[in-house]
Amino acid sequence: MPSLEMHCQECVEKLGEPFTYVHQWLDQLWPVLGPKHRAVRHNDTGVDYIRLKWGERAAQAAVLHIKLDEDFVYQNGIWVRAKMDAF
Repeated sequence: MPSLEMHCQECVEKLGEPFTYVHQWLDQLWPVLGPKHRAVRHNDTGVDYIRLKWGERAAQAAVLHIKLDEDFVYQNGIWVRAKMDAF
């Protein structure tokens, strides 16, 4: 799973600010649900909630967060990249 720092850095690069609070909210259920936390907030409903609560740019940060997370899967107790770039 990408770290909070990775999510924030991507947002700084693409949106000009880290949106730390968005990433924290999206991943808030990790301690309770583990890898299954994505099913609760990493979806259109979660993005819509963020849009209503914090605005359009925060919703864009949420979309970036979800897309980056989709590059990683939980296998055998560790996070690994789901997609490998070709050489």
